[in-house]
Amino acid sequence: MAKRGTTEVSADTLTAHYRPNKREGSDTEIYRLNADGHVTIKGETQTVVGDQAVWDIDQQMGIVTGKAMKLTTATDVVTARDSLEWYDQKQISVARGDAVAVKENVKRIRADVLTAHMTKDQAKPAGTPLGVPPAKPDAARAGAAAGPPEASNEASRISRVDALGNVLVSTATDIARGDYGVYNAETGLVTLLGNVTITRGDNAIRGQYAVVDLNNNVSRMMPTVGKEGLPGSRVEGLFVRQNQPDASAGSGPSGTAGSSPGGQKP
Repeated sequence: MAKRGTTEVSADTLTAHYRPNKREGSDTEIYRLNADGHVTIKGETQTVVGDQAVWDIDQQMGIVTGKAMKLTTATDVVTARDSLEWYDQKQISVARGDAVAVKENVKRIRADVLTAHMTKDQAKPAGTPLGVPPAKPDAARAGAAAGPPEASNEASRISRVDALGNVLVSTATDIARGDYGVYNAETGLVTLLGNVTITRGDNAIRGQYAVVDLNNNVSRMMPTVGKEGLPGSRVEGLFVRQNQPDASAGSGPSGTAGSSPGGQKP
């Protein structure tokens, strides 16, 4: 295992690359690590695993490859087929190849490339009432009792996901696809652009611009404004009437024609 600052890199085999050290007190320093076999890159609030990895110590970034690549935080999981990049200083992860981001085990986004932007939330100390800041010791006692710094109690989570290529977003009722998408974790909204299709059962609507609300399971397709002198894109829909039950059954229709994903009217 190799450790620097708050980042640990462990694997079956670690190969360290050295260079002359310009600082006093040491002749050489490690600037890159090659990890092979059961790779784990562990930070303060996230863990990245894979089969192989190259970790750039100067840039504090790593590229992980292999079969079971995964980034995990307290609430999110990001997986990829081809590679998984982690930029520690920027708190950004780039997943390539059949990339999937899952938030809170429910909200799921898939694309060829996913760029997940992380943010850190400061956790409240146990027993602290909501809205009441923790008590601060006076300067004299704080100085006298100063010890080693406490471990970080920040929690990392996805704040935004940029999706590129064959984007797929699924809710409890709808499946939405597009060429490009942006997910805002604060609002739960996914904006889809380019060749967008939203399906619910046999019903489908098509257009170039849609917003999917993952929090409320509502999908909306909107027309776009065209360039000067050109018309904007229109919304098209295909709605299939559900089969009617036998009249002798004494029950009403099981579905209503003209319904569309997200409750939109044709």
